[in-house]
Amino acid sequence: MSEIKSVGIIGAGQMGSGIAHVVALGGYDVWLHDVSRERIDAGLALIEKNLARQVGRGIIDDAAMKAALARIQPAEGLEAIGATDLAIEAATENEEIKKSIFLSLQPHLTPTTILASNTSSISITRLASATDRPERFIGLHFMNPVPLMKLVEIIRGIATDVPTYERAVAFAQSLGKITSNAEDFPAFIVNRVLVPMINEAIYTLYEGVGTVDAIDTAMKLGANHPMGPLELGDFIGLDTVLSIMNVLYEGLADSKYRPCPLLVKYVEAGWLGKKTGRGFYDYRGEVPVPTR
Repeated sequence: MSEIKSVGIIGAGQMGSGIAHVVALGGYDVWLHDVSRERIDAGLALIEKNLARQVGRGIIDDAAMKAALARIQPAEGLEAIGATDLAIEAATENEEIKKSIFLSLQPHLTPTTILASNTSSISITRLASATDRPERFIGLHFMNPVPLMKLVEIIRGIATDVPTYERAVAFAQSLGKITSNAEDFPAFIVNRVLVPMINEAIYTLYEGVGTVDAIDTAMKLGANHPMGPLELGDFIGLDTVLSIMNVLYEGLADSKYRPCPLLVKYVEAGWLGKKTGRGFYDYRGEVPVPTR
């Protein structure tokens, strides 16, 4: 199988722009797509801002930043994405949306294009079954924020062939990432452990065991976590936390994965965390303030 030289990314939000950022720094040509030019431009602006931050911290130099930005092109249609060697879907954590993206992309694919999903919880086997190439389909789960986090989970579906897996591992490692293999079970490794912890912290709040501040302080100082679980939930996005808990609950049929009713209420209210200005903290002022 040929070497990966070009990468298409579908989704220019926090994850998609982060992936584009590291892939361009890795020396690959990148095409970035989203549902509108405005979203693509917002993603490109975020990439430039984060690259500039890395220059300011001495992580990369100005020449590397300019070279990376020059490698990223906007793709308003899916034709450019389909012509790449590797197409990575980084859309919202919704199985039907992801499947519809792959179906729309299919007519534009070259015979050798590898498909990957950045899903954090959904079955790679099921996503692959919606495409014409399940043997060339793989999970590449980058961690958030992508430029800072070193891990990429590699998840093979039941049909993923060995050459696709080997190319995916080599690609992720060429970006300076460390790979971890996960079997294709709900939420894989990181979120199978992490998100139920966040859900349990929400239950602890819901049952009145502690306040938002008490719970986050206890876990930061008592377990040496860099961020409290409720603050982390806000950072991930409470809608994403709920989606992952639902995948676990439905996929494993175990009551220990039942989403906390308080989590459901926050999502119903549109209080999704930092991205909406309110979650377990209110971010609209100078300093985040607990909402409970």
